[in-house]
Amino acid sequence: MNFTSLSLFSQLSIFFIVSLVSSFIIFHAWKYLFSHFGLLDNPAPYGHKRNPVPFGIGSIFYLNFFLLSLFLHPLLNEINQHRLFIILVLGAIVTLISFIDDLDTIHKFDRGSKSDVKKTAEELGKMRRDTPFFVPAKVRLIMQIGVGAIIGITSIKISYISNIFGWVFYLDQYYVVLGSLQIYLIPLVFTIVWYVIVFNSINWSDGIPGLTSGLSFVALLVMAVLTIKLYLIDPSSPSQANSLFVLFCLAIFIPTILIGWLYNIKPHVLLGESGTMFIAFMIATLAIMAGGKIATVATVLGVYLIDAFYVILMRLYNKQNPLSGDRIHHLHYRLLNMGMSENFVRYFVYSLAFLFGMAAIFLDKIGKIILFFVLIIIVVFITKILSLKK
Repeated sequence: MNFTSLSLFSQLSIFFIVSLVSSFIIFHAWKYLFSHFGLLDNPAPYGHKRNPVPFGIGSIFYLNFFLLSLFLHPLLNEINQHRLFIILVLGAIVTLISFIDDLDTIHKFDRGSKSDVKKTAEELGKMRRDTPFFVPAKVRLIMQIGVGAIIGITSIKISYISNIFGWVFYLDQYYVVLGSLQIYLIPLVFTIVWYVIVFNSINWSDGIPGLTSGLSFVALLVMAVLTIKLYLIDPSSPSQANSLFVLFCLAIFIPTILIGWLYNIKPHVLLGESGTMFIAFMIATLAIMAGGKIATVATVLGVYLIDAFYVILMRLYNKQNPLSGDRIHHLHYRLLNMGMSENFVRYFVYSLAFLFGMAAIFLDKIGKIILFFVLIIIVVFITKILSLKK
């Protein structure tokens, strides 16, 4: 009996188990190599009282996906083989640029320098710009826009949006023809905006070890439930092919995120930009392919989508650069500054993401609307709500 003759469940199970084992092996290998070559973070400037750990090790997310995709390729139809190729190429670009940015953090400080603890954010920023590996914010934004544009121009695009309130917006009425390409204008714009939002929301959640990987793990699980549901209720050939492709990608990717979360939560390693950016890329891409379920996936990430808008508004209100970093306004920093433990913050965010994701699948329209506003109140006013108990 060959592999293709096995049942769908058996095939998915094999990919899941193999990915779990390979992720474990690669994580151990990468951890050893990063430690051996001194590719570590410096916790001192950020006030962390722990030993340096391997930093930027999230690059293994792409490596593991690439290796197992070689076995996935023969199982796909021609369209999805083309899509897999696009994902692998763009994923490599995202991971490479992000890992170069990780090298800036790795080489930013002399390891163990206690004097760096007293430096201001402005001084740290100047030190960051002086390193040869620094990737400017504008370059990272251009990368995000470019990725969204390439995805939007190819066969992977947002052609409609179905939101949590039950409305459906079709976006493919207007297009232009450039040679052999038929470019749909509104889907192109929406796809670019979607990628920029997901990239930055995932990246901004990376303030506590294990927060981003755990939140992403919840998002991928919800996406898996949605894709299985779509596979069962929509028997059309294009929908079935899309659903199968997404399920195989999730069978490869979810175990890697699980291993990454277990290593990251202590932390034994730090994922870095190379990890968070590839996670964001995969979530954004698979959400489009899973029947255009971007609104449902956005509800899982709603904690940090709302948080992102809140932080931007607060920075504008305080006459600060909305894209500048700080350790005050983000949800996790507000909770930490109240004296909450990192574990509390992590599981609080996981719970909100899981609750809202399940609501997007099972609640009716009125229930979703109510929960949506409850989530906004929680994210924006959480510090005031908790302070009432003191």
